[in-house]
Amino acid sequence: MNPLMFSSFLPPLLPACLLLLRVVLAFTLVGSVAADSHGHRLKMMVVDSSQGEPYQTVREAMLAELRVQGIDPALDIEMEYFSLGNFSGPARYIWKEAQEENYDLIFVNGTVATAAFKDLALGAAMPFIFAAVTDPVGIGVIDGFERPPPANFTGVSYPVNVEARLRFIRRLMPEASKIGLIYAEMPQSESYKRWLDQALKKPEFKDLEVIYRSVPYVKSEGGHIRMAQLARRHVEDLDALVDLFLSPNDQMGVQPSYARMVYASASKPLVGLGRKDVVENWGATMSLYPSLERMGWRVAHMIIQWENTRSISLIQPQCAETGVAFDLEKAAQFKLSIPADLMEQAGENDCP
Repeated sequence: MNPLMFSSFLPPLLPACLLLLRVVLAFTLVGSVAADSHGHRLKMMVVDSSQGEPYQTVREAMLAELRVQGIDPALDIEMEYFSLGNFSGPARYIWKEAQEENYDLIFVNGTVATAAFKDLALGAAMPFIFAAVTDPVGIGVIDGFERPPPANFTGVSYPVNVEARLRFIRRLMPEASKIGLIYAEMPQSESYKRWLDQALKKPEFKDLEVIYRSVPYVKSEGGHIRMAQLARRHVEDLDALVDLFLSPNDQMGVQPSYARMVYASASKPLVGLGRKDVVENWGATMSLYPSLERMGWRVAHMIIQWENTRSISLIQPQCAETGVAFDLEKAAQFKLSIPADLMEQAGENDCP
């Protein structure tokens, strides 16, 4: 029995339309973000890079926190939802509509969505709040996390610090020296690989080696399934050479198909990318993960802050908060001993 199992509401898939998914949602926001005396409703677009994780959990957490802050699903927020299916092209159509329909704010969820709108709208009057972006500095929407936003984008980044992830591995597998990492050829994967290579040059990690393999980036809503299939031969080839596998920081690594494939194909444990990799029994043994729930919570408060100030420059970009999760059955299978402090941390799960 996995003591960290949990359940969540999963909405039905939305209908496809011109390579993107769309639904118009109406929400009421009261209190500090209520409609003004002239009856103005906040008009907000939500654009996910694709369906599924991590975007679904972030979006649901954002909506849940807005409800906590006083949403009545009827009057004050008019929201339109799109999913790009990991294609950047449809962003042009969405951006045109946002301008024509005078939307107030766009929430972009993921690296592909944020990069697409950066190319179209950086410096425009319309504000953007992002989440689940691996390298917002690298793609050019912010200058750093210690500086105010330079243009019209702010938000919350996605990845766990690579050095923290290596230390997490070291505490659980102190004898491990070789790590297998199969990644999709996506921009966020390249950024993460660069950070990882820089970390491995430090004396602290001199005994660690990461053996890389890559698979082509397959776009579309189901592309992660095909990428996981392509990655199988690399997992089988590396299994005898490595002590563990590390989920990649990309669309393949965050979906269940990859973790399930590794667990079915390898004799070594997988260090997952997210919380669901472990607690929903996808196949990862352990994970130091970015808290998607807290990410959505932060985005909700950024939306409220923007509505109150109408100034992106006052909303500081932030890094993701982290948590740990373990599958105790798999840990026993791989003869791993989990330190007491990490067990206690895992028991706390996400901050409310």
